[in-house]
Amino acid sequence: MRTIAEINDKISRESAVVCTVEELKARVAQVGISQTAKEVDVITTGSFEPMESSGAIINLGQTDPPIKIRSCWLDGVLAYSGFGAVDLYLGATQSVDYPSTVEAGDDSESKERGGGHVIEDLIAGKPVQLRATGQATDCYPRASFETTITRDTINQFYLYNPRNLYQNFIVGVNGGDRPLYTHLGPLQPQLANAVYSNPGAISPLFNDPNLQLIGIGTRIFLGGGIGYVAWEGTQHFPLQKRLPNQTPIGPAATLALIGDAKQMNRRWVRGCYFKNYGPSLMLGVAVPLPVLYEEVVEKCAVADKDLVAPVVDFSIPRRVRPTFGLVSYAQLKSGRITIEGKQVRVAPLASIYLSRQVALELKQWIEEGKFTLTERVAPIPMDRSFLPQDRWGATIALE
Repeated sequence: MRTIAEINDKISRESAVVCTVEELKARVAQVGISQTAKEVDVITTGSFEPMESSGAIINLGQTDPPIKIRSCWLDGVLAYSGFGAVDLYLGATQSVDYPSTVEAGDDSESKERGGGHVIEDLIAGKPVQLRATGQATDCYPRASFETTITRDTINQFYLYNPRNLYQNFIVGVNGGDRPLYTHLGPLQPQLANAVYSNPGAISPLFNDPNLQLIGIGTRIFLGGGIGYVAWEGTQHFPLQKRLPNQTPIGPAATLALIGDAKQMNRRWVRGCYFKNYGPSLMLGVAVPLPVLYEEVVEKCAVADKDLVAPVVDFSIPRRVRPTFGLVSYAQLKSGRITIEGKQVRVAPLASIYLSRQVALELKQWIEEGKFTLTERVAPIPMDRSFLPQDRWGATIALE
C-alpha cells in the first residue's frame, strides 16, 4: 500500500495520519481493518518500565597530564573502565560502592542509589562527582584524578542498552511462607499479590509479533531523544511458544537500543530502587510502525484479552520455576486474577499511563515533522536462539 519514502514525504509536509496504537485499535473497532489501513500512515507504540539491562557509554576527555583510568566512581557508583583510557560504561544496576578512602556514612538514601540514578542526574544536567585511579605509564603518567562532571562537560554520553523491550514477560507470585524481594518488587507470601511488568497491548513488540517492521536501524524514541535499534537484545528468544495470533506466551524477542543521552529528557529516564534487590532504570521507549500493508493494522488490532503471560512462583529457587498457568492481560489489568480458586490482587510494574504518554509524544513529533521513519538495514533474526529452551527463564514450564 505504501513505502517508507512515501510516508516520510507526508511527514515532511505535516500531512501524515498518525495514531497511537490505542487510537488505532479503537478505529479498527469502528470502521474495520481494511478501511483503517487505507486511512492511517503510522502507528506509535510505547512502554515505560524498568529496563535493567541498560547503561551509558561516557567519554570524559583527557586530563593534563593524561590518565589511563582503571578504576572509576561516579557519585560513588563503580563504572567499568576496561577499555579506552577515559572511556567508561556505567551500568544501570550498579550499586554505590565507595572506595575505602571515601566516607559513605549510613545514609540509607545514598545506599539505594545506583547507576540508573547517576544516568538520570547527568541527563537532568546535574553535577556528578568523579573519582578515578589510573595505571601510570610513560604516555599516561597520571595516577589519580577527582573532578565534577556534567552532561555538557563530557565528550560523549549515550545509552547503549543490551536488553530492552521484552516482547512479553512473566507474572510474579509467591506461594511460599515469607516475603520475597525480587526484580518485580516485593512478592508477599501465600499468593497475597501478583506483579506483571509488560504494558500489554500498547507495548511495541506485541504489535509487531514477528518483527516484520522493526529491525536493525529502526529509528525510535528513546528516553526523550532519538535512538535506534542496534541489534537483537540479550536473551533474545523468538522461538518461544506462540498463540495462533503469533504473540508469545512468555519472554521472547528483545532488542538492543542505542541513543544520544545528551538529547534525552529526565521525564523519560528515571533511576529507581527495588527494596532488598537493588537499583534499576525506568525508561520510556516509543516505536513507530509504518502502515505499509493491511496486515500491519491486523496485527496492531490485538487486544489485551488476546495476549497472555505465565504466572510464575518465585518461592521455588530454581532456574525454571513452576507456574500457575496463563492469564490474559485483560485479566491482569482488571486488578485481580484467580489462582487455585483464590482471588489475588495484581499491580503493574510498568506505568500504563506513561506508556500511553510516550506513544502520544512520538505521535506529536511525527505530526509536527520532527521525526521521520527509517528503513531497517537488516532484520532481527526470528528463527534461532542461542540458549536451550529451559535456560534462564527463556521458556516457561507450564503445568
